[in-house]
Amino acid sequence: MKYRILAADDLAEEGIAFLRAQDDVALDVRTGLSETALAEAVRDYDGLIVRSGAKVSAGVLHAADRLKVVARAGVGVDNIDVDQATAAGVLVLNTAEASTLTTAEHTFALMLALARHVGPAYLSMRDGQWQRDSFNGVQLAGKTLGVVGFGRIGRAIARRALAFDMNVVAYDPFVNEATALDGAVAMFNDVDAMLPQADVLTFHVPLNDRTHRLLDARRLGLCRDGVLVLNVSRGGVLDEAALVDALDHGKVQGAALDVFEHEPLAPEAALRRHSRVLLTPHLGASTVEAQQAVSRDAAEALLDYLRGRGIRGAVNISGVRLEFNPIEACCVDLAGRMARLIDPMLTEGIRRVRIGITSAELRSVGHTLERIILIGLLQPHLDASLNVVNARLVAEGRGIAVSTEVVDGSDVGRPTIDLEIDAGGRRDNRPHRIVGSVYHDMRPRVLEINGYRMDMVPSGCMVLIQNDDRPGMVGVVGAEFGQAGINIADMTISRRADTALMVLKLDTTPTIEVQELLGRNPGIRRVAVVQFPDEFAGSAP
Repeated sequence: MKYRILAADDLAEEGIAFLRAQDDVALDVRTGLSETALAEAVRDYDGLIVRSGAKVSAGVLHAADRLKVVARAGVGVDNIDVDQATAAGVLVLNTAEASTLTTAEHTFALMLALARHVGPAYLSMRDGQWQRDSFNGVQLAGKTLGVVGFGRIGRAIARRALAFDMNVVAYDPFVNEATALDGAVAMFNDVDAMLPQADVLTFHVPLNDRTHRLLDARRLGLCRDGVLVLNVSRGGVLDEAALVDALDHGKVQGAALDVFEHEPLAPEAALRRHSRVLLTPHLGASTVEAQQAVSRDAAEALLDYLRGRGIRGAVNISGVRLEFNPIEACCVDLAGRMARLIDPMLTEGIRRVRIGITSAELRSVGHTLERIILIGLLQPHLDASLNVVNARLVAEGRGIAVSTEVVDGSDVGRPTIDLEIDAGGRRDNRPHRIVGSVYHDMRPRVLEINGYRMDMVPSGCMVLIQNDDRPGMVGVVGAEFGQAGINIADMTISRRADTALMVLKLDTTPTIEVQELLGRNPGIRRVAVVQFPDEFAGSAP
């Protein structure tokens, strides 16, 4: 099998060469495609790699029936309709880590140039002037740098600022510590509280509903007089009109911008004409080293996902992993088998899915377990294809509440998954429940189905038969399969109240006719056949 991959933007040769060297990849490079042309072309591809030029719109994604993954060689995904990709089950990746150092260095270069008026001084010198008194700058040592967004780039900037003897404060709502970098950086959860502390502000956040025009006229009013402002993240993070006004009135001493709300920046834009603004045309990641790294990283991450080797740099799923140690792999495998085994019982629909895992070591794969279970429960009833990208979205879109928690399992001593499903109209109002565990032999076992206790390994062809608990029922089942020439390889029987549940492993899958014939026998309430692989993930070969 060959994975068909389309590179729709110019990439550094390192990424292209890597893909061309793979035996299981068929690569096409087609750049400069219009949205319509890209929508037509992408139908034939499993993976798509872009930079910022190609627009992966809802129309493109709607046409991409085969597409599984879009990799952005770079950080920003403004040119990709991430919501539509998620709904379509298409994974979106970016390569944020590859350009961290390059972006941090460019930010610091702009900071130094802004503080020392390097841009206007150069223009003055080029025009034949010598105006030393006109470009009296400020030193950075002793000044306070405010970092908005304390992720990889924000931290890299902070380390460099500390080396320049600057004080550093930072705002990040997802850092719940009072300080960072061994106490050298004071952390704030409220941006309004941080702004008055800074002589220099630098922004390193993604663009979303919470960060759009994060620095607006009101917040500019909270800043120190004469503050320097830098933005090498996303253009829409700053209110550009409010920034120009603050520059005109002296509230902001100077601004250095690498990104803009609308790119390319219009020739007539007020920012271009302002004497105290330093501009670069989105150069944050534009180094030879960074372009080589993002190209190769995007190609490798895309191919890893297609090959089932894991997820790196995911934009539209959080916490989902596809690379596991043996015990995690076995538990994920078990989760999928449990969902498929309980599914025939869910004749009333699904309102809520609750997943309990009794091992803290499985906490890191909880989101993955959740999606694997949802796929097992929902896929048999849907025409649309489900995967780890869109499974939860599809469930929530149908009004199904989903929750996962780690519960106390100290009395169990092994990884256990407890799955409960609230049905839409079950008469006794009790949830359906299936419990499974992984023993030391690394084989998944089902321990309970709807109160019927058992200890069975879900593999091969399995038949679930719920029947009245009365004499002769085992003989009836054996006789029916015997007449059909089907051998029973194993059988587990559990009793509860006046009913019993037989779980059988068969050497041959029974036909629909055999199942219907069995179901017509008095005392047999339900017959369901589920087919599983014989091999188990995580087990020793």
